[in-house]
Amino acid sequence: MSDILDDNILAYVFNNTDDAVCITHKSGVLQYVNPSAERLFEITPDSIGKDVLWEKIPLIKKNDSLLQLFLDAVNEQTKSQKAVVDFVNNEKKSFKLWVSITYTEENDGCFIIVINDVTQLFKVNAAFERYTSPDIADFVLNDPKGEKKGGQAKEITVLISDLRGFTAISSELAPSELIKALNHYFEKMVAVIERFGGTVIEFLGDGIFVVFGAPKDDPNHAAHAVACAIEMQNVNESDHDWYHQRDYPELEMGIGINSGSAVVGNIGSKQKMKYGVMGYTVNLAGRLESLTTGGQIFISEATKALLGDELQIISKNEVLLKGADKPIDVYDICGFGKHQLMKISGQNIRWRKLLPGSDFVFYLLDGKAVQKDARKGVLKAVSENQRYALFSADSPLKVSDNIMLSVGIDIYAKVVGVEEESYMISFTLRPYGFSEWIRTLRKRSLSQK
Repeated sequence: MSDILDDNILAYVFNNTDDAVCITHKSGVLQYVNPSAERLFEITPDSIGKDVLWEKIPLIKKNDSLLQLFLDAVNEQTKSQKAVVDFVNNEKKSFKLWVSITYTEENDGCFIIVINDVTQLFKVNAAFERYTSPDIADFVLNDPKGEKKGGQAKEITVLISDLRGFTAISSELAPSELIKALNHYFEKMVAVIERFGGTVIEFLGDGIFVVFGAPKDDPNHAAHAVACAIEMQNVNESDHDWYHQRDYPELEMGIGINSGSAVVGNIGSKQKMKYGVMGYTVNLAGRLESLTTGGQIFISEATKALLGDELQIISKNEVLLKGADKPIDVYDICGFGKHQLMKISGQNIRWRKLLPGSDFVFYLLDGKAVQKDARKGVLKAVSENQRYALFSADSPLKVSDNIMLSVGIDIYAKVVGVEEESYMISFTLRPYGFSEWIRTLRKRSLSQK
C-alpha cells in the first residue's frame, strides 16, 4: 500500500480532492485517510493502524445507516457497495454522504472507501421540488426531454380548484395571518393531490392547477382526479375546526374537472422555462370550476365517459358557456366508488322564512365586472347556516348566473337553482357585516308577525 501512496501523482490527487478517501484493512482498521476524511470524521494520525473506521462515527440514530454500511462491508466482504446516507458529526452538523466501498484482496484484503459530501446538492433538489413538484423535478432532472423546449399531445385529466370569497377573507385578515391560513390550506390539499398521483402545475393565487397523466403516464387519470377532488373537499370540510380555533373564516372550495388531449411540455426561453399544460381541455376545466359554489365538484362529459358505473351524480345541467355555439353537459357529483363527499352542497337545507318587505337591489356580473343595470329582488328565506337564500326577481335569471346584492354592503352569490318563481342562491362572498344583515332581516320578520 505504501508503494501506491509514494506515487507523486496519486498522492497529490488524494491530498487535494474534496472527496474523503479512506483505506482500511479487511477487519476495518484504518490504514490511510486523506485530509478531507480527517476533517469529516475528525480522525487524528494516531488512529492509523489502531482504530476501526466506525469508531469515529458518533453513535446516534441518524448515523445508523452509515454504520451499518461499514459493518456489512466488513462482515460480508462484498466487492462493492454504494449508498446515500445521513451523517451527523460530533458538533451536531448534518450531512448527506454518497459512499462508495470497494473491496480488493490486495495486501491481505482491504477496503477503499470514497465519500462525497452531497449535502448541498440535496438542498438544491429539495428546494427545486418545493418550487415545482416532485414529478416535474424528476422529469426535468432524469428524463432526456426534461430540459428541452417543446411539447407533445397527451391524454390527461385537469383539476382546477379555487377558494370562494377569498377577496373578502384577504381583507379581514392581517397579511401574516392570511399567509398562515393559505399555507395550511395548500399543505393539506397538496398532500391529497400527491396521494392520488396528481402533479401541481402551479398555484393560481388561491387556486390550484393540477394535472393527472403528465409528466408521468397514468392510464386511470380520470378516476384518480375525481377521487382526489372528493377527498380534497372532505379534508377541507373536516379542517374547519382548525380555522375556527384561530378565528379565521372557513375556506370553501369549488373544483372543476375535464379530460381530453392537451399539449404538455416545457415552454419559455433558454433563460427561464416552466412545465406547462395548454389547450381547450385546460380551459374547459377552468370554466367548470367557475360554475361551482363552495363544496361542489363539476365534471365534464369527457371525464364522465372514462369513469363507468361507480360515479354518483347529483344533477346534470346544460350550460351555455360564453363564446360557445351550443350548451354542454355538466355533472355535479358526490361520489366515486368508495370515495364519498362528507357534505353535499345544497342538500338538507333548513330554511328560515322571511316576511314580505325584504327587498334588495342586485346586479348581474359579467366575469368579474358588475353590470350597470340595477335589478330588484325580494328575499323569501335564508338557510340556518347562512350559506343559501331563496328570492324572487323582477327579471329572469338562469343557473350559474353570478350576482352582487347591494344592501349597504356588497354580497356576492351564484344562482344554483330555479324553482317556479323562486331562485336559490349560494353566497360566494360573505363580507364583514353579512351576519349582522341576516340577523336584521330575521328580527324584522319576527317583529312583523
